[in-house]
Amino acid sequence: MSDLRKVVIDGTEVEVDGAMTLIQACEEAGIEIPRFCYHERLSIAGNCRMCLVEVVGGPPKPAASCAMQVRDLRPGPEGQPPVVKTNSPMVKKAREGVMEFLLINHPLDCPICDQGGECDLQDQAMAYGVDFSRFREPKRATDDLDLGPLVETHMTRCISCTRCVRFTTEVAGISQMGQTGRGEDAEITSYLGETLDSNLQGNIIDLCPVGALVSKPYAFTARPWELTKTESIDVMDALGSNIRVDTKGREVMRIMPRNHDGVNEEWISDKTRFVWDGLRRQRLDTPYIRENGKLRKAGWGEALTAVAAAMKGKKLAGLVGDLAPVEATFALKQLIEGQSGIVESRINGVKLPADNRSAYVGTAAIEDIDDAEMILLIGTDPRLEAPVLNARIRKAWSKGAKVARIGEATALTYDVEELGTDRAALEKLAAMDHSDKQGVRGVVIIGQGALNEVDGEAVLGQAMKAAGKAGAKFMVLHAAASRVGALDVGAVAEGGMDAVSDAEVVYNLGADEVDIAPGAFVIYQGSHGDRGAHRADIILPGAAYTEENGLFVNTEGRPQLALRASFPPGEAKENWAILRALSAELGATLPFDSLAQLRQAIVAAHPHLGQIDEVTENEWKPIPVKKPGKADFKYAITDFYLTNPIARASSLMAELSANAKARNNPAMAAE
Repeated sequence: MSDLRKVVIDGTEVEVDGAMTLIQACEEAGIEIPRFCYHERLSIAGNCRMCLVEVVGGPPKPAASCAMQVRDLRPGPEGQPPVVKTNSPMVKKAREGVMEFLLINHPLDCPICDQGGECDLQDQAMAYGVDFSRFREPKRATDDLDLGPLVETHMTRCISCTRCVRFTTEVAGISQMGQTGRGEDAEITSYLGETLDSNLQGNIIDLCPVGALVSKPYAFTARPWELTKTESIDVMDALGSNIRVDTKGREVMRIMPRNHDGVNEEWISDKTRFVWDGLRRQRLDTPYIRENGKLRKAGWGEALTAVAAAMKGKKLAGLVGDLAPVEATFALKQLIEGQSGIVESRINGVKLPADNRSAYVGTAAIEDIDDAEMILLIGTDPRLEAPVLNARIRKAWSKGAKVARIGEATALTYDVEELGTDRAALEKLAAMDHSDKQGVRGVVIIGQGALNEVDGEAVLGQAMKAAGKAGAKFMVLHAAASRVGALDVGAVAEGGMDAVSDAEVVYNLGADEVDIAPGAFVIYQGSHGDRGAHRADIILPGAAYTEENGLFVNTEGRPQLALRASFPPGEAKENWAILRALSAELGATLPFDSLAQLRQAIVAAHPHLGQIDEVTENEWKPIPVKKPGKADFKYAITDFYLTNPIARASSLMAELSANAKARNNPAMAAE
């Protein structure tokens, strides 16, 4: 039941929920309150005092608007709504005093500070600061922390807002940061000098309102006003996190999160944020043809002619890689099937029925996790498969949700009830009577590791049976950004990957996670010189995800548009355009000449893909229940940092992977 209260803020009367804080009520009234420690997604600390406001009729001193609720305000003498002032002389004087205190020990680093131009302290010092200092004492200095290869620290700049401490403990679920000491000796530090062990640690860079925590790989490379900012979609996992790609000239300089409450809130994983150095290395920038066992450079005309000659009259198969946009997948399907070939996108061998969206996407939206009371994980380790989704599960758990798991015990950031590790545990659960769970908000999340064995279909049937009996929402957690979109456009072959093994010619669209048997002639189209290119007889260089406009459908079935931030290197071309040019060479020209025409064809064939940023309801259609095998569940991802060709080309990801291995296998002391 909402408790609506009226309050007058700077002469404007607004009606807000009594549970709101004054800072939120001021935002409802369109008034921005300066703040350093307050953040919508973290607990309230109330320690920077920058958000002071005057409560008329209250105590004769300003109040911290982040820590006071609207229901705590007293009405006027005749019952009038309470009055709050945010720009009175008392407030201005108080905020100027706070700013002066904050700047006592703050170094004058702005010309060499990476936060310059994006700094909350700079912005608010313009409004509330003075142009001289009354302090003649030497400034306090503190030692910098070593938090690992991602976050660079300059702790002398720290203003003790504690946002980083609250994020790492509340959202990321690690306890390595805290504050020690009192008064002048208070400082943010890490426990016993440990580095951070989290796949979400890069978010503290965005949270820090000053230049105390900055990006180590991006340090001293660009200023914010030099960068071109492009809103896009991340492809490092299947969550479809909303990102902003910042480019300087043709180079991607950094990747930042964008706010989207339905998908990633405002967090992104470290792989998403720091993978950009992989976009510069090992790039394919010209076509290659293999002659006498060696690759040689070729022109586009020669390469396409050679591809067309190799494909004609042969038994064809197309493979869709993990990072392919829907447009390229749709074009490949039309091209290969037009030549009587088959196309397969389930390259990890996952057994998902392509004609049943409730079985390969599910019925749950990512937001359903927020208010779930019970969450069941089957054969998935979300901390590695989708760290931002894992933070959502942790948020639900912190609100009281119970989390259970069928699968190998690994360290998650919340308490988990272990129900067993093998198929038998799932069968037992599916056979139980769950009538007591009806009306309880539940979500069943099944991972790729549970579905990519021989009995994947039987496991899926058992999981859907359990979800149906308990009246729970069902979610398939994918690991590849392209998979749901490829299944939506029907890029599947009868018999799955087994059918591909018979092909004489394989057209490989960026599938680097698959071993193609010897004997087949391989045409590889992709962006990086990874495993797929090593096996190829002809290489066609394509664009990476930041270099072309593309449509991606995330793990909950939400179509989202990724926009081009820079251009492909050298001779590389957009993926759909390569396939369109090849179709003309084959004498079977595809019926579109532009991306817009291609998208019209996709939406005409699959109307739900035109509903950008909407999650369509999927009709619940359980699949037949079969008996699965006996084995334990294995997880789809063992090395979080090296899951795709862009990540494997990144030297930073290689370092992080090595660090994670060393952390998991500590050195033994010599006996």
